[in-house]
Amino acid sequence: MAIKYTEDHEWVLVEGNIATVGITDYAQNALGDIVFVETPDVGHSVDKGEDCAVVESVKTASDVFAPLTGEITEGNAALEDEPELVNSSPEGDGWFFKMSIGDEAELENLLDEAAYKEFCEGLD
Repeated sequence: MAIKYTEDHEWVLVEGNIATVGITDYAQNALGDIVFVETPDVGHSVDKGEDCAVVESVKTASDVFAPLTGEITEGNAALEDEPELVNSSPEGDGWFFKMSIGDEAELENLLDEAAYKEFCEGLD
């Protein structure tokens, strides 16, 4: 089990061949109060970098990108009624979707926690 990050501010928890994906604490702070989340359909195949979910806050709407190539296996249904879970638990109950990993080699391109922290410090 390892958590990786993207420069698009998604976190990726890898457990076996399944990746759980959400947006980082940095991203939810930048967005402000989340009011709507649209998760991708189960069974939808996605390519790395493809927009596959939407998050809307009181400030703006943003796409959430697939961090890996694979197939969506589950969307977080709890976000339909409680989108604020993204604010209260961005890297826990506020996950967006789970996906099968189509190409494990793509994991090498994701950032570890230290690299992501350094990336974010460069943005401020």
